[in-house]
Amino acid sequence: MTRAAVFNPVELIEGDRMRGMVLIADHARNALPDEYGDLGLPAVEFTRHIAYDIGVEAVTRALAARLAVPAVMATWSRLLIDPNRGEDDPTLIRQLYDGTIVPANYPMSESERENRLERFYRPYHDAVSATVASVAAESEGTPFIVSIHSFTPTMQGRRRPWEIGILWDSDSRAVEPMLEALRADAGLTVGDNEPYDGALRGDTMFKHAIVNGYAHLLIEIRQDLIADERGVEEWTNRLAPILEAINARSDIHVARQFGSRTGPV
Repeated sequence: MTRAAVFNPVELIEGDRMRGMVLIADHARNALPDEYGDLGLPAVEFTRHIAYDIGVEAVTRALAARLAVPAVMATWSRLLIDPNRGEDDPTLIRQLYDGTIVPANYPMSESERENRLERFYRPYHDAVSATVASVAAESEGTPFIVSIHSFTPTMQGRRRPWEIGILWDSDSRAVEPMLEALRADAGLTVGDNEPYDGALRGDTMFKHAIVNGYAHLLIEIRQDLIADERGVEEWTNRLAPILEAINARSDIHVARQFGSRTGPV
């Protein structure tokens, strides 16, 4: 009997922890463990944004290599369980996503919900916590945490005009210089907390940055702009020097409590 390969829920890209920066990619892949099959969905659904953030794995790898910093990537499709949600968030395991019903997610027993948390979600967040802690220890300062995502050009029939958006809650230390640098390019339409609001209690930035007082930001790049090697290279070339400059600022590596717009930390 052939045994299915063990599914590792995390990929860690090694880098120089003394540089004081960590990259995170919650939605880098569209893979599923063998025992979950296709969740009852046709293969085409796994080419869409509902399954993963298109282009993000390549951008994360390229930025990690260019900046020589570690990165942590979740290795499964968010249709299984979404690592960028709190454990009590109703969209943690979606039954309906952008018009698509996910048959294997409804009904969802409490034991299966706990199984997915224990096998995928929690090991990923444990890996993020451990990497952030190791960067703090080796750099002898507080880490700068950068989360990489992508978004669709349209949503619910409405065109999204931004090429890139920066999401944040209440700590603007890294956000302000990032927005300023991006807006210096007249060819870009830059979103400030667009196309989503960055204040989401229990999400990855809340868990690993906000509650610890670490400087951070979440980058959303429009997915069609990073869907091929040329786009990945273009955006890596654009973002790497900006992130390098922000990481060099002394105020970025001091823990400061800003609270959260979602309520007390």
